[in-house]
Amino acid sequence: MRNYRHIAAVLFAFATSALIAPVARADIYSFVDEDGVAHYTNVPDDARFVLFQKTGEDRVEMSPQYAGAWRERANSFAGLIDRTARRTEVHPALLKAVIAAESAFDPNAVSRAGAQGLMQLHPKTASRFGVTNPFDPAANVDGGARYLHYLLKRFDNNLELALAAYNAGEEAVERHGRHIPPYAETQAYVPTVLRLYRRFLTQSS
Repeated sequence: MRNYRHIAAVLFAFATSALIAPVARADIYSFVDEDGVAHYTNVPDDARFVLFQKTGEDRVEMSPQYAGAWRERANSFAGLIDRTARRTEVHPALLKAVIAAESAFDPNAVSRAGAQGLMQLHPKTASRFGVTNPFDPAANVDGGARYLHYLLKRFDNNLELALAAYNAGEEAVERHGRHIPPYAETQAYVPTVLRLYRRFLTQSS
């Protein structure tokens, strides 16, 4: 089983600079080491890094090296995502965007913080929403979708705050006056998911 660093977590430098001045692009690079650990960065400091994703102001472009496998995994879960979206009243494009950012559609992904599966459910969140096997795609997406539905209701359908709460925790959003917490990871995560969301919306229209 692979251990995944949270994709958004490696955008620290980008997120910090984004608070100071507009940034047009932060390309993401990746490689999988001999232990099966996937590494992501926007500052490639190892010869093994290859381009994973191009990120612009309003688009996310996957590197051709990864696009085929990424698209194949995404397509394999399309039916599950659509069914779950209808049942939980969360737009399928939003579910796809969260899954893409959280796990790149890998149902066996595990973060260093212990989040698991397609929607990277932390054990407490999984337990809270009755997910006993977070590596079961159907159970994981159902639990993650119901959590997103809850967060959207809690934050009055403010998508940015709901996504910030998904990443940093709902109490963190409340502590910061119902604003996106000033955490580098969260500051990068929210716009990344929103770009993916717009991309999937365009594809479905």
